[in-house]
Amino acid sequence: MRVLLLFAVTVLSLSPAAVSGAEKKKLQIGIKKRVDNCPIKSRKGDVLNMHYTGKLEDGTEFDSSIPRDRPFTFTLGTGQVIKGWDQGLLGMCEGEKRKLVIPAELGYGDRGETKSRQFWCLF
Repeated sequence: MRVLLLFAVTVLSLSPAAVSGAEKKKLQIGIKKRVDNCPIKSRKGDVLNMHYTGKLEDGTEFDSSIPRDRPFTFTLGTGQVIKGWDQGLLGMCEGEKRKLVIPAELGYGDRGETKSRQFWCLF
């Protein structure tokens, strides 16, 4: 098991996008900051440490690791986080920043207020 410290900021947002049958949305991965030297990319089983901020589409923040002054730590690809993170953070370099647009089925699915909503993240 490798431990990677990703100096990343995640912005996780909710948008009211209906997800059904033919309208299924796909995970979108955008690189907001690239690194020049990337000898190790994240892979399943790696322990990742990163900061994140969750926001609604309108910019309302609903969660963040930054005020706690401690990065969030989890093992990639093991179901410790939503599927969109497990898939969207594969191949990430230390110091890279990403933006993920995560559909409901890769987020929190049909639970509570997140039903039929889409997430996006900035790492």
